Amino acid sequence: MADEAAAKKWIDSEFQPSTLSKEDQLKEMQWFIKAAEPFKGMEINVVSETITTHAYESETLAKAFTEITGIKLKHDLIQEGDVVEKIQTQMQSGKNIYDAWVNDSDLIGTHYRYKQAIPLTDWMAGEGKDVTSPTLDLKDFIGLSFTTAPDGKVYQLPDQQFANLYWFRYDWFTNPDIKAKFKAKYGYELGVPVNWSAYEDIAEFFTNDIKEIDGVKVYGHMDYGKKDPSLGWRFTDAWLSMAGSGDKGIPNGLPVDEWGIRVEDCHPAGSTVERGGDTNGPAAVYSIEKYVDWLKKYAPANAAGMTFSESGPVPAQGAIAQQMFWYTAFTADMVKPGLPVMNADGTPKWRMAPSPHGAYWQEGMKLGYQDAGSWTLLKSTPVDRRKAAWLYAQFVTSKTVSLKKSHVGLTFIRESDIWDKSFTERAPQLGGLVEFYRSPARVQWSPTGTNIPDYPKLAQLWWQNIGDASSGAKTAQAAMDSLAAAQDKVLERLEKSGVQKECGPKMNPKKSAQEWFDAPGAPYPKLANEKPKGETIDYDTLIKSWPATPPKQ
Repeated sequence: MADEAAAKKWIDSEFQPSTLSKEDQLKEMQWFIKAAEPFKGMEINVVSETITTHAYESETLAKAFTEITGIKLKHDLIQEGDVVEKIQTQMQSGKNIYDAWVNDSDLIGTHYRYKQAIPLTDWMAGEGKDVTSPTLDLKDFIGLSFTTAPDGKVYQLPDQQFANLYWFRYDWFTNPDIKAKFKAKYGYELGVPVNWSAYEDIAEFFTNDIKEIDGVKVYGHMDYGKKDPSLGWRFTDAWLSMAGSGDKGIPNGLPVDEWGIRVEDCHPAGSTVERGGDTNGPAAVYSIEKYVDWLKKYAPANAAGMTFSESGPVPAQGAIAQQMFWYTAFTADMVKPGLPVMNADGTPKWRMAPSPHGAYWQEGMKLGYQDAGSWTLLKSTPVDRRKAAWLYAQFVTSKTVSLKKSHVGLTFIRESDIWDKSFTERAPQLGGLVEFYRSPARVQWSPTGTNIPDYPKLAQLWWQNIGDASSGAKTAQAAMDSLAAAQDKVLERLEKSGVQKECGPKMNPKKSAQEWFDAPGAPYPKLANEKPKGETIDYDTLIKSWPATPPKQ
């Protein structure tokens, strides 16, 4: 059987290491070969954003899938903003653009309310049962809670995950001279900042006191500020909750979430302070003021004109001391031999750690964002095409290939991969990534939750309004007032239209801000002191505090 020969060839040449034995890999592939028989020769189109993991799928795994199953697979890579725009077009028009989508779980609230996406729980038990792998092992997926809606059903299957963390130059932070200078000036140790005050002190110190290391001008901060869709994610990806906006409660803050939207019994009820939201509350405004201030004072001058993808490679060039808002998706590009941030022995000069939190943050609040790009099937895709595409989605997340894929893109989706001995061996080369994903800390990092009723419509309001604060056209307060009012308009329109029958918006009447500040929880009134004393922790002490044994399944 040519297909089985192809499977053997790929298992031997590409699909190593794996958490399965070669014998079990072959068994898993035999199931795919059989399940794919009715769809042989079909041409299937899927799409995802452009990150290292998806490039590997598009260039290598799609080819393997075609050779093994006989289904012709085209995996397109486009910008994340385009993925959101195109999926919105398919949902609105009912015309089949792609047969399956790797779509961020940030859209879980949208998919659940609009009923355009297939609930995978129903699909796997019903129409898609004959093409659902017996070895899928859903319990092994670490991001399944992110793709589960309030009805308890799984709507999307995680394909890659990455977190935004704190990134810093471990070699500089452990340099005795630099440490002594910092301690003399600030009265506490240079280390991983626990709060934003310490981050600001460190940014100031490297930019204006250290100034230069080995003949290179250094900066205490890196960010980006161009008015572009990627500026929106910079904030919707939990920046407000890191500052302390919204309520306590993992994963997203209840009743007020990290977008500042208040939700009552699953119904969005408003995002302005007057309606009990927190999008323009003191904590949110503080978060924008700090962002603008740090970008201006401590980052390279050209950072303000950069987008997300342009700013991503900058820390690897060797002039940045720390970055508060750094995505682990960049890890694969940060560990290349020969980079100024790599040692000759293959270990990095940098580390990653949990992000510091702002002055309004309280224990029990969300601390950061985790992206979970997840396979999504739409009702507008014909059933046979949907089945063939679902086979590919399971193939690229299967245990046969997922460990190797995790080594290529460093975007873990399976618990079994995270704890594999190959990652125990590789951990010292990855600057804390493995330790973070093995730690209980990771649950405080979550995607946008189920509260957001229309991600495409609401997300675009963010970059347009915050862009005005970033460029200096508006104050942080004016920009957030404008954003909160615009969000409420969209929520009101959705409520009036009645299109979202389940958990649709039900807006609160307006009250005075003071009434909401006096009520328990978010929104909180303005703090008298938004810069408490800086606090740091020694990186090696922090890492040792995390357990090193796998959780019981």
